[in-house]
Parts: sequence; structure tokens; C-alpha cells
Amino acid sequence: MSQRILVVDDEPDIRQLVADYLRDDEFIVEELDSGSALLARLQRANDADLVILDVRMPGPDGIDTLRELRRFSDVHVIMLTAASEETDRLIGLSVGADDYVTKPFSPREVVARVKAVLRRTRTATSEPLSEPLRFDGMTVDIDRHRVEVDGSGVDLSALQFTLLRALAESPGRVFARHQLIDRVWGRDFFGEERIVDVHVGNLRKALGDSATEPRFIETVRGVGYRFVA
Repeated sequence: MSQRILVVDDEPDIRQLVADYLRDDEFIVEELDSGSALLARLQRANDADLVILDVRMPGPDGIDTLRELRRFSDVHVIMLTAASEETDRLIGLSVGADDYVTKPFSPREVVARVKAVLRRTRTATSEPLSEPLRFDGMTVDIDRHRVEVDGSGVDLSALQFTLLRALAESPGRVFARHQLIDRVWGRDFFGEERIVDVHVGNLRKALGDSATEPRFIETVRGVGYRFVA
């Protein structure tokens, strides 16, 4: 079954270029010209597999749109940002973007990023049933996509859950950032390794964990991270 992609950009030429390349790869594509239109569309029917969202738009910009979107949807989001706007990229990742592409970009790169994000989803849902991972104070139920800390459920995004799973399946093992990128984002990820730090910070916040006194995720200075529960 073809997957549905929403392309959101106030510049018609860019929007159509991206949409045409995605349609050539047999995706179902809808084009929207504003963040408000995206929110209204997904509130009406939250049936998209992925959103490509420009940051710099009039009205609610891409960051504000994503922040509002995350109140009711866990749909995958790839941000389009200007190459010079590093702050936009980091903020976008912190509020729930899965990936970003910097302008100017190759449409083929956008298609490759889309496929990489969606491939992670297919891999996660096609694996055989497994026993929950149980630790002191935490349970990670992979099949039900559920995490409990001290008996209470924790609301994680799909990417946060995948990151936690990658660490928790090998407790005590130190993962370098590039190893976590391979496991969570895929080997065809094009971005910066700092994306790992942003999402580990978000994951810690969701778990009620601390970087200075870690209960679950420890920073190994100069190397990466490990699960310590």
C-alpha cells in the first residue's frame, strides 16, 4: 500500500518539486501551503505517514506548527531549514522532528530521507513478539510500545522509544553517537551526530532522568551513552 506524505511549504515551486519526486516513487502526496492548513488537515484525518515541513513560513512557522502538532499526533516529520539556520534545526529536533534537510537541497536527498525514516518504522513493526525488558524502576514493552517508570506509563515519541530500546537492549554497553545513529536513524542518515544529544536530552526529560545523576542513561564523556538501570 502506498504511503501518504504531506508536503508543507509556502513556496509553490519548492513544494511542487518535492511532491513530484515523491509521486515518481509512488507515494501518495498532498501539498499544503501553511502550518495552519497542516494542523487542520491532520485534525480532520490523522492518516499521514510522514510530513515534510518548511521552517520559515508566514503565520505559524514550522517550529510552532510542529510544537502544536505534537499535542495530538506522532506522525513522522522531516523539517526543511536554511543551511545557515542551525538554531532552527536544533529547536526542531528538540520539539519532535525526526530529521531535517537543509536548503538548497537535492529532491533525491529528500526522497532518500523519507524512505530512511519510513524504513525504520517498518522494521520496528515487523519483528517477532518479545518479552518486555525489565529493570529496577523501568519496564520497556517493545510489542506494546509502552514504557513504565516506577509503575507509571511514560509518553514517548516513536523516535524516543526506538532510542531507548537501542540502549536498553544492551545494558552497560557504551554506544558512540554514530552507532546510535546507525541503530535509530539508519545508515543512510545524512545529518550531524549532535542530533543524538538533542534526543537523548528529550528522552531523559520524558523519563524524569538526570544527566548529572543518571538513573537510566549515563553520558560517557568523549564517547557516547549507555543504559545503566
